[in-house]
Amino acid sequence: MESGTILYAFNNIYFAIFALFCFKLLIKISLALLTHFYIVKGNRKEAARIAEEIYGIAPGSWADRSPLHEAAFQGQLLTLKTLVAQGFNVNIVTIDRVSALHEACLGGHVACAKVLLEHGARVNAATLDGITPLFNACYSGSAACVNILLEYGARPQLENHYASPIHEAVKRGHRECMEVLLANDVDLDQEHSQLGTPLYVACMNQRTECVKKLLELGANVDLGKLLDTPLHAAARKSSAEIINLLTDYGASLTCRNSEHKCPLDLATPNSSVERALLRHEGPPRLSQLCRLCIRKCLGRSCLHVVHKLHLPERLENFLLFR
Repeated sequence: MESGTILYAFNNIYFAIFALFCFKLLIKISLALLTHFYIVKGNRKEAARIAEEIYGIAPGSWADRSPLHEAAFQGQLLTLKTLVAQGFNVNIVTIDRVSALHEACLGGHVACAKVLLEHGARVNAATLDGITPLFNACYSGSAACVNILLEYGARPQLENHYASPIHEAVKRGHRECMEVLLANDVDLDQEHSQLGTPLYVACMNQRTECVKKLLELGANVDLGKLLDTPLHAAARKSSAEIINLLTDYGASLTCRNSEHKCPLDLATPNSSVERALLRHEGPPRLSQLCRLCIRKCLGRSCLHVVHKLHLPERLENFLLFR
C-alpha cells in the first residue's frame, strides 16, 4: 500500500514538472510569435524588448554575454539572423567590451561576421585590452574574415600597437592573413614596443614560411626589437634553416644586442646553428654582394620589377632567391 502511494506521489511530481515545462515553452513560443508580429509591423524597439525577456538579459547595450555573442562564436548563422531580425543590438558588448563581431572573427565564422557588418556592427570596435575584430581574425587564421573586415573599413595598421593584427598573424604562422594585411599597405617593418618587427616575431616563433615571405617582400633583415636583430632571435631559438635564410638576405653577423652579444655568442656550442653561422663568417661571395646590391637598388618593389628587366630566367631566379 505504501509503495503504491509513493509511486503515485512521484507520478504527480513528474507530471507537474512536465506541465511546467510545457507552460514555459508555450510562453516562449507566444512571445516569439509576438516578436515576429512587431517586426512585421515595423516596431523593432518593442520586438527587441520582448526578445530581451525571452533570452533573459537586461535591456540596453550591456550584457555579460548575450545570445548574440554565443551564436556568433558558435557560427550559428540561422540563430544569429533570427536574433538580429528580432531587434538585438549588433553592437551589444560584454563588460570587457567584447562584441559579437569579435566573437564571430575569433571563431573564424565569416558568414556570421558578414551579417553583423551588414547590420551596422562597428568594424573597429576595441575591447578594454585594445583588441579589434581584425586582431581576432588574425588569431584564428581566417583570411576570409580578414578580407571582409578590410572591405568594411577595418584599419589594418593601428596607432595602438598593443594588439597589432600583423604581429598576431605572424606569431601564429598564419601566412595568408599576413599577406592580406601586407597587400593593404601595412608597414613590413612596423616595430611593436614589446614584440619588435613582424620579421623578428616570425624568427622568435620559428615561422619559416612567414620569414621567407617577409624577406621576399623586402623586410629589413637587421631590424628586430631594439638592438636585438632577427638573427639574434633565430640563434636563440636554434633554427638553422632561418639562420640560412637571414644570412642569404644579407643579415649582419656582427650586430651586437644590449648585452653586447652577437648572434654567434647565443648559439649552442657544436650545434647546427653554430655551424650555419660559422659558414657565413668572413667576406661574402661576389655573386652574393651583387645580388644584395641589385635588390637594394630596386627596393621593396624588387619582386615585381625584376620581371620587367627581361633578364635570363636563371639570373632572374638568382635575384629572387629561387
